[in-house]
Amino acid sequence: MVLKVYVSGMSGNKEVKKRQQRVLMILDSKNIQYDTVDITEPGKEGEKEMMQNKSTSNGGTVSDPDPRHPLPPQIFNDADYCGDYDAFDMANEIDTLEVFLKLAPADTTAVSSAQIELKQENGDAKKDEDGEKEKTTEKDEVAPAEEAATEANGEAGEKAEKDEEEAETTSEDKEKDEGEGADAKEENGEEKRQVSATTTVAPATAVDQPTTNSDRLLESERAATAQ
Repeated sequence: MVLKVYVSGMSGNKEVKKRQQRVLMILDSKNIQYDTVDITEPGKEGEKEMMQNKSTSNGGTVSDPDPRHPLPPQIFNDADYCGDYDAFDMANEIDTLEVFLKLAPADTTAVSSAQIELKQENGDAKKDEDGEKEKTTEKDEVAPAEEAATEANGEAGEKAEKDEEEAETTSEDKEKDEGEGADAKEENGEEKRQVSATTTVAPATAVDQPTTNSDRLLESERAATAQ
C-alpha cells in the first residue's frame, strides 16, 4: 500500500500552498513514507481526474469555501480515499493520524476514549456554567426577599413606635381626665359642706326670732299696765 498526497505545484491560492507544505512537513516529521502526485504536471490528467472523482471532501478554503472541484491537498492510500487537509489536520491533533491514513487498523477504543474525554470536559464545563447560573439566580432571588424582609421589619418598627406613642398619649389623657374628675368632686364636696352649714345656721336664727318677739310682747304688756 502506497500513501499518495495529491498537490498542485502551480496553484495561485496561497492557502492551498501552505496546506500542502504543512501536510508534507508533518509526514516527514513522523517518518511516514509517501508519494507526491502533482496534478498540474503533463501526463497526470488521469491522476487529476481520479482525485477529483473520488474525493468526497472539497478542501474548501477561506477564499474559496465552495470550490467547483476538490482542491489539493487530497490524501489517498493507493486508490482508497483518506481525506482532505481539514480531516488530516484533525487526525493529527487527536493523535489518530495512522488510522486516518489507513496505515494501522482502526483503534475504536482510543477514538472512543478521546471522544468520551471530550464529552466529559464539555459536560463539566456545562455543569460549571449551569452552577454559576443557579448561584446567580439564587442570589437574585434572595436579594429581593431580604429587601422585602427589611422593609417589613422597618414598617413593623414604625408601627410599634406609633402604637407606643398613641398608648402614652391615651394614658396621659386618662390621667388628666381622672385629675379633673377628682378636682370636680372636691369642688362639689366643698359646695355641699357650705350648703349644709348654711342650712344648719338658718334654723338657729328662726328659733331666736320668736324669743325676741315674746320679749317685745311682754314689754308692750308691761308698758300698757304701767299706764
